[in-house]
Amino acid sequence: MRSRYAAYAFGDADYIISTTDPDGPVWESDDAAWRESVLEFSKSHDFLGVDVLSEDVEDDRGTVRFHARLRRGRENASFEETSEFVRRDGQWLYTTGVVAQSGVKQ
Repeated sequence: MRSRYAAYAFGDADYIISTTDPDGPVWESDDAAWRESVLEFSKSHDFLGVDVLSEDVEDDRGTVRFHARLRRGRENASFEETSEFVRRDGQWLYTTGVVAQSGVKQ
């Protein structure tokens, strides 16, 4: 999860795509549009840090709850998310996430 945060911070769209579950609901079939979307998000936000709040791994499934600190211009764009991952061939892949809270960490 931390590596995906770093990939967004540095605009590494290829890493985001390669660590996303191709059978999951957030997979995008249009690679070019997906890359552009990741790059636009990366360029338009300042990445201020990430805190892992909890994690749970059971066999080849895992969840991570984290708080990502971001700014978009002068606006606080921070959020808290619970992400789901699946391990395939030894690699953890992002499946989906649910944003629980936006804004400043409580």
